[in-house]
Amino acid sequence: MKAMILKEFRELRRDRRTMAMLIILPIVLLTIFGYAANFTVDSIPTRVIGPGAEQVAADAPDLFDIGEVDTDATTDDALTWMQDNDTEVVIDTTTQPPTAYIDGASLFTAQSASAAFGRMGDQVQVDILYNPDLDTSWVMVPALIGLILTFIGTIITSIGLVKERQTGTLEQLAVMPLKPADVIVGKIAPYFLLASFDMLVVTLLGVWIFDVPFNGNPWLFALGAGIFLFVVLGLGVLISTASQTQAQAIQLAIMMLLPQILLSGFIFPLDAMPTAIAAIGRCLPLTYFVEIAQGIFLRGAGIEALWLPYVVLTGMALFVFTAAVLRFRRDLAPSAHHRAKAKAA
Repeated sequence: MKAMILKEFRELRRDRRTMAMLIILPIVLLTIFGYAANFTVDSIPTRVIGPGAEQVAADAPDLFDIGEVDTDATTDDALTWMQDNDTEVVIDTTTQPPTAYIDGASLFTAQSASAAFGRMGDQVQVDILYNPDLDTSWVMVPALIGLILTFIGTIITSIGLVKERQTGTLEQLAVMPLKPADVIVGKIAPYFLLASFDMLVVTLLGVWIFDVPFNGNPWLFALGAGIFLFVVLGLGVLISTASQTQAQAIQLAIMMLLPQILLSGFIFPLDAMPTAIAAIGRCLPLTYFVEIAQGIFLRGAGIEALWLPYVVLTGMALFVFTAAVLRFRRDLAPSAHHRAKAKAA
C-alpha cells in the first residue's frame, strides 16, 4: 500500500496540470466566485422624463443612478429605450402619479427596483415590462439554451477530437492534402448540425413547457445562436489540441464552463459584481448570448439594439477559429508530416 501511495504522489508531481487544478484552481475559484456571488443590486441605471423630471430625479432614492433627465421626452420614447435595453428603469412624470417602467427581463434588478418603489407607497405607479409577474423561468430558460449549447459545443467536441487523436486518426488527416482549416471545419460541421438541432428542440420545449414568450424575430435568434455555436465549438477544438487524453480535455472544458455559468449574468447579475469581476464576465461568449436570447425572447429587440453582442460574438468566433487552425497546424500537422517522411526514408 505504501508503495502505491508513493507511486501516485510521484505521478501527481509529474502531472503539473493536475497539480495546478488541485492546489491553485480552488483558491482562484473561491476568490473570483466569492466576489461574484451577490444577488443585491446597488445601482440601477435610470432615466427620468416629463415636466416634473428634475424634481423627481432630485428626490429619487440613492439606489437609482439617474443618467438622464429629459423634460421633453414622451412615453413612447421611454418604451423605446426599454425595448432597446438603453436603461433599466424610466420614471415617466407625464402621468399622475408618475409611472416607473421597469425592465422585467433583468430579474434581480427589477426585483430591487420594484421593492424600492413599493416602499414609496402611492407616490409612484409601477409598470413592469416584458415579465410582469417576475417569473424566474422567463429569464432563465433563454439563458439555459446558451448553457446547453456551451456544454455540448465545448465538452462533446473536445472529447470527440481527443479520442481521434489518441487512436491516431486525427494525425492521419494531417498528412493528407488538406489544409488545417479544412480539417477543422470538417470536424466541426457534424457537431454544429447536431447542436443546431438541439438548440431548436430546447427552444421549442422551453416555450411550450414553461410558457416563455418569444416576442422577437426567430431568424435573428437563429443567427445569434449560430455564431455562438461557432465560438463554443472552436473552444472545444482548442481544448482538444491542448489535451493528450480525454481526462485532460474534460478538466480544461470544466475550467471553461464554470466561469461562463457564474460570471455571465446567467445566475448572478453583472451589475452586482465588482468591476474587475464583471470585466471577466464581459470576456465570456455566454454573456453576450444571454443578452441576445433574453432581448429577443422577452423584449422583442431588433438588430439595432443587439448589434454589439453580435459583433463581439463574431469577433470571438474569428479569433477562436484562427487560434484553433494555428494550433492544429503547429502541433499536429508538422509532427505528422515529419513522421511520414521518416517512414518513407
